[in-house]
Amino acid sequence: MQLKMSDVTVEIIRKDIKNMHLRVQPPDGRVVLSVPHSVSDAAIDGFVASKLAWIRRQRADVAAQMRQTQREGVTGETMYVWGKQCFLAVVEGVSYSIDIAGQNARFTVRAGSSSEQREAHMREWYREELCREVERLLPVWEERTGFKCVEWKTKYMKTRWGSCNPNARRIWLNVQLAKYPIECLEYVILHELAHFVEKSHGSEFIAVMDEFMPAWRSIRKELNGGILDYIG
Repeated sequence: MQLKMSDVTVEIIRKDIKNMHLRVQPPDGRVVLSVPHSVSDAAIDGFVASKLAWIRRQRADVAAQMRQTQREGVTGETMYVWGKQCFLAVVEGVSYSIDIAGQNARFTVRAGSSSEQREAHMREWYREELCREVERLLPVWEERTGFKCVEWKTKYMKTRWGSCNPNARRIWLNVQLAKYPIECLEYVILHELAHFVEKSHGSEFIAVMDEFMPAWRSIRKELNGGILDYIG
């Protein structure tokens, strides 16, 4: 259920709780209100109306979250690989490649290549990194939970870490997850698998998360507090 009020859209989730809980979630400023089953729609409307100024401030804070500067693919820039900051050393060669050694990232590029071409290769390299780890980890989490994924894909998303189609048992994972610690990828995999049980973030969803990843809240906080990609 969604409530649209002025310029704010709020996702309403009814739960077996005693009080209302309002959250503005990174990375896209999604607004979620958890409410007890007994609370009326009129009371929800009044509560959201009283919190509009707070919601706008929180969303402004999310929008101002640290982002990487626009990359040009030159020596001295940084890139993040599975939670580790690496420093680029760019050399020219016959084909593109990225080789990581400690905190050093040797980025081989074609002579005369543009910053857009270098960025495109870097994004494809991240995709390959992510795919390799998903192929390794997804079967592990399917085995642990008993929830089977029919198909998974990756795509570059600016506002979500993952998404799913519970009916088709299909999930999508953000390529940018390859920049974060591996447990963040595991959290998103479990998050999307848990939606096969409950489409919302209700009590059954939370129960799945608590059972299979007790520390999921702290991992979510780390992921949502990380440096976001540049948005042009």
